[in-house]
Amino acid sequence: MPRETTVQKTARTREIIAGLRRAYPDAHCELNYTNPLELLIATVLSAQCTDKQVNIVTENLFKKYKSAQDFATAPFAELEQDVKRIGLFRAKAKNIQAACRVLVDKYKGEVPQTMDELTALAGVGRKTANVVLGNAFNINVGVVVDTHVDRLSHRLKLTTKSTPEKIETDLQQIVPKDEWCLFSHLLIWHGRRRCFARTPDCPNCEIKQLCPIGQKVLSLPPEKSLALRKQI
Repeated sequence: MPRETTVQKTARTREIIAGLRRAYPDAHCELNYTNPLELLIATVLSAQCTDKQVNIVTENLFKKYKSAQDFATAPFAELEQDVKRIGLFRAKAKNIQAACRVLVDKYKGEVPQTMDELTALAGVGRKTANVVLGNAFNINVGVVVDTHVDRLSHRLKLTTKSTPEKIETDLQQIVPKDEWCLFSHLLIWHGRRRCFARTPDCPNCEIKQLCPIGQKVLSLPPEKSLALRKQI
């Protein structure tokens, strides 16, 4: 099979986006938040944790702590207890409090709107910053690369890179900039609902004709198709 050119891959990516938009017209960030600070806190908490679990914790957390000042001045032991249901809660509580102290001291309690300022905060990496910028401020600086985006980008043959930073760079070259944030949501929704980590539902996939693995699965008898999907 001839190697796909960048132009061809870009065109296929646009078709993938169109197909996923039809499949998931309401795709959005599934963390619950009402303002940039809440999204920042929720995203920090979401590392190695499901959005569902984070939303359970933040339902009460955001009622109790309504500002960066509240997080910054809370007794640390109390803040720890308030996020205890989250994995790595001690480190996350520490980072949240440290970040909020900087927000209070340097930004009057507001969340900054640049990549450099956000990633300078405790517990905030590029992925978290991209989530906040894209969803809270509608600023497309990069592409969020979480486990779903990583997995689907490889299955769709959009990248061969192994690190989030390099995967993001590849995706930025083939996804329209104004759709960087949406593209992540589309892949995440598809990864949670169809393209599972184990035994993806290729036969019912909405973009199977645009997926090299999907096309291979479709070309096999049912028993061999299932065996391949279990190996993916």
